[in-house]
Amino acid sequence: MMAVRELPPDATSDLDANDADATESQRAIRVMRPRRAAPADAVRPTRAEVNLGALRHNVAVVRERAQGAKVWAVLKADGYGHGAPAVARTLERAKVDGFCVALLEEAIELRDAGIAAPILVMGGYYGRAYDEVLRRNLTPVLYDPSHLEGFARMVRSGSFPGPVSVHVKIDTGMARLGVRPKDLPAFADALADTPEIRVEGLMTHLANADAETADDNDAQVARFDEATAYLAKRGVRAKLRHAANSAALLKQSALLDAVRPGIAVFGICPSIHDRADLQMAMRVRTEVVDVRTIDPGDPVGYGGLYRASRPTRIATVSMGYADGLPRALSNRGAMLVRGKRAPIVGAVSMDMTMLDVTEIPDVGLRDEVVVLGGQEGTSGKDFIGAEEMARNADQIPWEVLTQISRRVPRFYREP
Repeated sequence: MMAVRELPPDATSDLDANDADATESQRAIRVMRPRRAAPADAVRPTRAEVNLGALRHNVAVVRERAQGAKVWAVLKADGYGHGAPAVARTLERAKVDGFCVALLEEAIELRDAGIAAPILVMGGYYGRAYDEVLRRNLTPVLYDPSHLEGFARMVRSGSFPGPVSVHVKIDTGMARLGVRPKDLPAFADALADTPEIRVEGLMTHLANADAETADDNDAQVARFDEATAYLAKRGVRAKLRHAANSAALLKQSALLDAVRPGIAVFGICPSIHDRADLQMAMRVRTEVVDVRTIDPGDPVGYGGLYRASRPTRIATVSMGYADGLPRALSNRGAMLVRGKRAPIVGAVSMDMTMLDVTEIPDVGLRDEVVVLGGQEGTSGKDFIGAEEMARNADQIPWEVLTQISRRVPRFYREP
């Protein structure tokens, strides 16, 4: 069996990939996972707060929209930046039916955190670690005959009992991964020649689920149905079919046997055409670390991208683009101070950002500043959502959440 070891970020393997004396079975596959800043180690005031109650609420909304379909929550990209292990523990207790990840490394992280629920590895790249997939009781998604051979070889060697349960991905219009309809006959032939593999599920990926109409969804589902019928004629009958992501699910389109909500679990509606009662689970906050008054004409920040037109109070906060605040928000975005919007002025720096707080009375050192989420204070009450931040930065909400870096510690709280 080939071992998968997790090493600290600065560690090196005792088996070099170019070591001529190391056989393939002796080599170690290194799972290099950057370490997230821990709350106990936090010194500066910048942090992301994850509301576990909001996650449970969103799962309840998703389950209602799913109309009885199984709910497999998507936790790729470190749980959309929220911290996959902690989120998975909460959702497992909320009785989701399983989890989906993109990478084998992400699945290993969940298993190492004690998650026992089914985990579907959707990315389709397993390197030489087929044995790790089986040893950790993960469900692989296959779309290439080489995948079949890789897993079958583990069974034939006697290392693992067969058959291996898998899901097969069908490309119905994404042109990214999946068996293309024209290649189905050859793939079905390969399945027939590989009794060590049992197809438990069929899946596809919707390319335009957030469109105003469901026409594209319907066309892809029709192609998926045709592929399903063809495979059934060839003796491949899956118990579980799934296609719907968050956007399709909230529209109650392409529900099938299971749904794969991702961003909806974290409180973001992926389509402006559907306003489900979701609660944003992440709130990012920091504090004022400096306040000063500058004169008319004085520049602010790198390149002097902002110059004061009047006596201006500038508050510096301890968050920058290395923390995940888009640099594109320079002179465009805002943060909340004492419940009121304070415009970002000048260039967003790597570690700090400057705000114009001239119109907000009594701003001082250590005042809370909300980068993402809501705040109520002496000057009002307001909310900055991921959709707004994405719009101002020419991004999408998925980027806003997933780019909050690992040097920002996550704090988990109940409401």
